[in-house]
Amino acid sequence: MTKKPTIDFITLGCSKNLVDSETLMGLFEAHGYHVTHDAEHPQGEIAVVNTCGFIEDAKQESIDTILELAQAKEEGHLKRLYVMGCLSERYLADLEKEIPEVDGWYGKFNYKQLLKDLENLEKQEYLESHRHITTPKHYVYLKIAEGCDRHCAYCAIPLITGKHQSRPMQEVLDEVRYLVSQGTKEFNVIAQELTYYGVDIDGQQHIAELIEQMADIEGVEWIRLHYAYPAHFPWDLLRVMREKKNVCNYLDIALQHISDHMLDRMKRHVTKEETYELIRRMRREVPGIHIRTTLMVGFPGETEEDFEELIAFTKWARFERMGAFAYSEEEGTYSAEHYQDDVPGELKQRRLDKLMRVQQNISAELEAQKIGQTLRVIIDRIEGDWYIGRTEFCSPEVDPEVLIPAQEDLHIGEFYEVRITDAEEFDLYATTKI
Repeated sequence: MTKKPTIDFITLGCSKNLVDSETLMGLFEAHGYHVTHDAEHPQGEIAVVNTCGFIEDAKQESIDTILELAQAKEEGHLKRLYVMGCLSERYLADLEKEIPEVDGWYGKFNYKQLLKDLENLEKQEYLESHRHITTPKHYVYLKIAEGCDRHCAYCAIPLITGKHQSRPMQEVLDEVRYLVSQGTKEFNVIAQELTYYGVDIDGQQHIAELIEQMADIEGVEWIRLHYAYPAHFPWDLLRVMREKKNVCNYLDIALQHISDHMLDRMKRHVTKEETYELIRRMRREVPGIHIRTTLMVGFPGETEEDFEELIAFTKWARFERMGAFAYSEEEGTYSAEHYQDDVPGELKQRRLDKLMRVQQNISAELEAQKIGQTLRVIIDRIEGDWYIGRTEFCSPEVDPEVLIPAQEDLHIGEFYEVRITDAEEFDLYATTKI
């Protein structure tokens, strides 16, 4: 048999893209290829770049990466270069003209065609395969849907991914069972909008049912929920979170703003009062819940009064986790076509800086309150003199971590009860000596 080439995969953007890369990597492995992921210096004969096309910075990073690899190909360090994902889904025609060094372009949904093209496969010739997990084996990202029907004024995601499509529930549960059999303990459930899960199938929200059934699978230790939407929130999900001990008291829900003026212009389909009540009810029904959110400053028409409402809301809500960004006009969106980007860049940055200063103080206070508490952590890795772990309140890569002295002889992927001994703005220190 002819030895098949090594394929280096480079994934840019969000965890949903990572799942797509892992799926395609698994397919290639099933067909006899050796694959690597995010190698510091790709050395394979073939490189595949999975791109992001969400905001300007992400698009530029994707283009820069493609150009860098195109240069490597021209210099003879790489034989073939392929591109997939959101950027090529949205700008295929332009990219084909601008970067002819790329051997093939694939979008967000037809990326499996790359294997068919390389192998000359007929439609039904795929070998059975499983995702090639690139994260530490004890945790994965579990994508339950693709696409979004919300059509917020600023967001390009529906232009890239199309309408919401839920994965069949049994398919999701079967994947969870398989991953548990491979040593996975923690499932970070992701979708562009997970609370819409099931609506495209029978008109009903089935996210609470799905999570409850996942929680009942033996070996599932943690389930963490990402990317909820505030309008028409499925309240039964809070019951599941409260009753099922392996459903983390954590919810990632992007709120974006609080003033009715901004929420209306953003087409968020929720009001200021509804948002306040949402937070009140979450904290009432799930004591100790950690809420992660994203807020936006500088949306077209944002006044100083709107911004001060946002500051007051942030101080009131005391989010355990919060990220913020300045509005960036994305072509093809409602706001780009109907609003003038009238908040100066310098003012956007000042507002962003002020908002983040408020949140940094809140975060520092909330983390300091954990000193002396005993919490359950999972160990992700060891770095220098420290084991790096996370509590149920911390999603991989984006949230605070727990540092434990390396001399305590712990094991990667195992759970431990630890006592928090100190806190910084975004990290905790702990010991297993309780």
